[in-house]
Amino acid sequence: MAFGLVMIYSASSYTAQLQYGDASYYMMRQFKIAMGGLLIALVISKLDYHWYARFALAAYVLSYVLMIAVALMGKDSHGSRRWLNIGGITFQPTEFVKIVLIVLLATVVTQMGKKINSPRAVGLVVLITVPIAGLVAANNLSSGIIIMGIGFFMLFVACRKSWPFFLCGFAAAGAMAVAGPLAKALEMMKLLKPYQLERIYVWLDPEAYPMDGGFQVLQGLYAIGSGGLVGKGLGESIQKMGFVPEAQNDYIFAIICEELGLFGAVSVILIFLFLIYRFMLIASNAPDLFGSLLVVGVMGHIAIQVILNIAVVTNSIPNTGITLPFISYGGTSVLFLMIEMGMVLSVSNQIKLEK
Repeated sequence: MAFGLVMIYSASSYTAQLQYGDASYYMMRQFKIAMGGLLIALVISKLDYHWYARFALAAYVLSYVLMIAVALMGKDSHGSRRWLNIGGITFQPTEFVKIVLIVLLATVVTQMGKKINSPRAVGLVVLITVPIAGLVAANNLSSGIIIMGIGFFMLFVACRKSWPFFLCGFAAAGAMAVAGPLAKALEMMKLLKPYQLERIYVWLDPEAYPMDGGFQVLQGLYAIGSGGLVGKGLGESIQKMGFVPEAQNDYIFAIICEELGLFGAVSVILIFLFLIYRFMLIASNAPDLFGSLLVVGVMGHIAIQVILNIAVVTNSIPNTGITLPFISYGGTSVLFLMIEMGMVLSVSNQIKLEK
């Protein structure tokens, strides 16, 4: 998180100075929210994680209420409606949905036990996941994909048979291969909005849209390519000076590549891999199935989000507007990520080591 604050300052100082007259504006806002999130995580880590299951269903219903509220009176930004303003506080309800789904699926799968391998049980998990993911994806495709991924990953870990999941993976790869015609068909069916269709076309040929949707993609690739092996040096990025839009948000990995080079990029990836490894250790040693599944859900969420962010920045998939966990600027994201970390620590604290 400290590294994230440093990179937010580096990536946003130029823009913040021009817009607010304070180069540390974005960093200080992130710092305050991160400290608040850290305190919340410490409190949650001291609670019994079984307590979360009591409120899972009520929170799931609240998720629908919040997402419907976003659709009706949410705040528009960059062609999409993702934010909700309640009492002067603006946040993304999709981050709340992710945590709720993790807790609810962990509760449901634990109650089912070995029955989770039956078609009826799998159908129930799909019924819990797909509708809320679809509602989220209507205004925030990236979060909808992550929510589907969380459900898919938790079900993959819980089920004995793995071949259906690999089959779904191959189907997704096939859909990527015919993304252009598929996107056009989905738009005709009113399942894709114009800005979402444009992002797919930009992904397929960014150079055809150099001043429109492809501008951010191309500038991000220029930043990555210009970094070389060890980068230009911390704070020495050129692309952050108005060339890469949202440099402190979705495209902060491109600035890391430019300033710290391949060495910095690989180091960040290795840090995330180590974090995933620690999640795996905690999940495998959790006191019970519920605790294990909670950690698996958080692990899946963070892993999927990291993969998608890096894939977007390198133009491996269409631009979906997704942040890099713990590093990108975004108050709602870092706050709920810290809550998830508190949940993981809550499970970890109840692991009894054998003497």
